[in-house]
Amino acid sequence: MQENDLRYLKSLAKQYPTVAHAATEIVNLQAILSLPKGTEHFITDIHGEYEQFQHILKNGSGAIKRKIEEEFGANITVAGKKALATLIYYPKQKMEQVLKEEDNIEDWYAVTMNRLIRVCKAASSKYTRSKVRKAIPKDFSYIIEELLTGRPDISDQEAYYNEIINSVIRTGQAKKLITAICELIRTLIVDHLHVVGDIFDRGPYPHLVMDALMEHRSVDIQWGNHDLSWMGAAAGCEALICNVIRISAKYGNLSMLEDGYGINLVPLARLAMGSYAKDPCSQFKLDYREDEYDIRDAQLDEKMHKAVTIMQFKLEGQIIKAHPEFDMDDRLLLDKIDIERGVVKLGDKEYKLRDTNFPTIDWNDPYKLSQEEADVIERLRMAFVNCEKLQRHVNFLFAKGSLYNVYNGNLLYHGCVPINEDGSFRKVNVNGKEYAGKELYDVLENCVRKGYYSLKKEEKKRGQDMMWFLWGSKNSPVYGKERMTTFERYYIEDKSIQDEPKDYYYSMLGKEDFAISILKEFGLEGPESHIINGHIPIQVKKGESPIKCKGKLLIIDGGFSKVYQAKTGIAGYTLIYNSYGLILAAHEPFESVEKAVQEGSDIISHSTLVQHTSSRKTVADTDAGKVIKEDIKDLEALLQAYREGTIKQG
Repeated sequence: MQENDLRYLKSLAKQYPTVAHAATEIVNLQAILSLPKGTEHFITDIHGEYEQFQHILKNGSGAIKRKIEEEFGANITVAGKKALATLIYYPKQKMEQVLKEEDNIEDWYAVTMNRLIRVCKAASSKYTRSKVRKAIPKDFSYIIEELLTGRPDISDQEAYYNEIINSVIRTGQAKKLITAICELIRTLIVDHLHVVGDIFDRGPYPHLVMDALMEHRSVDIQWGNHDLSWMGAAAGCEALICNVIRISAKYGNLSMLEDGYGINLVPLARLAMGSYAKDPCSQFKLDYREDEYDIRDAQLDEKMHKAVTIMQFKLEGQIIKAHPEFDMDDRLLLDKIDIERGVVKLGDKEYKLRDTNFPTIDWNDPYKLSQEEADVIERLRMAFVNCEKLQRHVNFLFAKGSLYNVYNGNLLYHGCVPINEDGSFRKVNVNGKEYAGKELYDVLENCVRKGYYSLKKEEKKRGQDMMWFLWGSKNSPVYGKERMTTFERYYIEDKSIQDEPKDYYYSMLGKEDFAISILKEFGLEGPESHIINGHIPIQVKKGESPIKCKGKLLIIDGGFSKVYQAKTGIAGYTLIYNSYGLILAAHEPFESVEKAVQEGSDIISHSTLVQHTSSRKTVADTDAGKVIKEDIKDLEALLQAYREGTIKQG
C-alpha cells in the first residue's frame, strides 16, 4: 500500500473507527445509489420578474401537478386536484379563501391534511429518511414525521394516525401544519435549481429574486451578461455602474436602486438637472410599467437617463482605448461626431443625429469626464462598492455561479460558444494570449473572479475591464452578437444601423453535429447529453422552437421578461429533468397571486417531453453517484485494511 493511501485511510478511520462503522456506511451509500435521481429545475432570463419567478418555483414548472395526478388519478375531481395544487403553492392565501367559503372547516382540514400527506409521501419517496428529516420544518418535525411514516391503512395504527390529525385540529394548529406540509412538498418536489443567467435588469425586483435564491437549499447559477454587468458594478467598474443605472432608468426602475439597494442617486440627479435643465431628453423616454411607476418622476428620470448614458459612452471609450486587443474601436463614436453639422460617421457613411445637445463633452477630448461628472461617478462608485446588500448578493453569485456548468451529463451556459463562419471555435485575445472553446470560458471566468477579489490594483482593474468586455463584446460568450448598438439606438433614426447581428453560433443551430462538437469540447459524449442555453428569446409567435440541433441543444429563454412577451408570444420556458427524462414547459404570462388563488389559474400552457429515458435514472447515474461510488471504494479499502491488520480498529 502506498504511503499516501495509508495516510488517507488512517484519516478516514477517525470517522469510521470500526469494521461495523465502515460496513454500515457502505450499506447506506450503496442503498442511496439505488434511489431515483432527484428532479432538476432549469430556469433562465428572469430579468427581475419576481412574482412570475416565485410562481414557477412554487409550482415546480408543473412537477407538483404531475405528482398530484400520479397520486390521485381519477379518485378526486379535476377541480379538487386544481384546488390542492393551488393550496400547495399558496397555502396561507388559499386557506383564507377556504375559511370564507367552507361550512365544515374541520372536515376540510382533516381531508386536506390526509391528501397533503399522500402527496408529501410520494415526493419524499426518492430521498433517504435522513434527508427528508432535515427538510421538515422544525416547529412540526415530530408530527410530520409521524404522519409520513404512519400507516393509517393498518388497523393497529389507524386510530393513532387519525388522533394526531384530530388533535392538531382541536388545538388550533391545523392552518400552521398545512402551511408547513405545503412548504415541505415544494422543497422535496425539486432537488436542485439551475439558473441559466440574467437575473438582473428590465424587471423591477431583481433584489427580491436574489433574496429568494439565497434562501434556496440547492442552487447553481450560470452568469449572464446582465449579471456580469451588476457584478462588475459591485466590483467598482465605473462603465458598468453607469450601465446598470442607465438600464434601470430606461425601464423606470431607479427606485429599485434607491429603495432596494440604498444607492444614493442624488448626485446624479443634481448633475442631470444642472446640465440638462432645458433639454427635453426626447431620445431618453422611459419604457416603464404604468401600474408600477410614478409618472411624476419621469421628467427627472429622463434627464438622469441621458446624463448617465453620456458618462457611460465616455467611460467605455476609455476602456476601449486602453485595450486594443478587445478589437472594439468601431464602438468609439463620440470622436466621430461632427457637432457643427449634427452628424456622426460610422464606417464610410454619415448619419444625422436625433439629438445634438452634449453640454458635458469637450470636443477636443470627448472621452474625458467633466469635473462634475468625475465627482458624481466617484460618489456612485463608493455607493456601489460599499452597499452591503449588493455585495452580499454578488458574493452569492460568485459562490454559486460560473460562466458554465457541467452537471449530470448536461452542459449549461447562458449565451454561446464564439465560433467562426465555418463552425470552428473562434480564438479570442485575452491578456495577450489566444483562447477558444472551453479554454476561453475558463480564462474569462478567472479574469472575472480577479476583477472582484484580487488585492492587486492592476490585476483587479484588468479583471473589471474584462467584465465590461463580457457585457457587450462580439467575442463575449455571454453576449453573442456582432456589436452592441446602444449609441445608435439613442441617436440615429435609421433602424438598419441599430441591428445587432448574432454570432455564427446561432446559424448552426440546425446541425446536430455542431452541438455534439461543443459537448465533446466540454468533456461530454453520448445520446443523453444536452446543451441548455438561455439569452436569446425564442419567438414562438413566429413558429420558432426552443429545441435545436435535433434535440441536443435547448434554448429555454421564451420571454420571462414582460418587455419581451409581445414579441415571443409566451412568458418563458423552463425545463424539468427528473428520473424519467427531460420535460420542457412553456408558460403563459403571470397576472397575480390573487388570481392564481381565486381562480386556481396556473401559468403552464403546455409541456413537451424532450427525452424519455429507456430506464429510470437513479442516483448511481448522477455526478453525486460518481462521488458516492468513490467513497464506497475508499470504505471498502478501509475494511480490507482492518481485516488485514494494516490499520487497527478504534
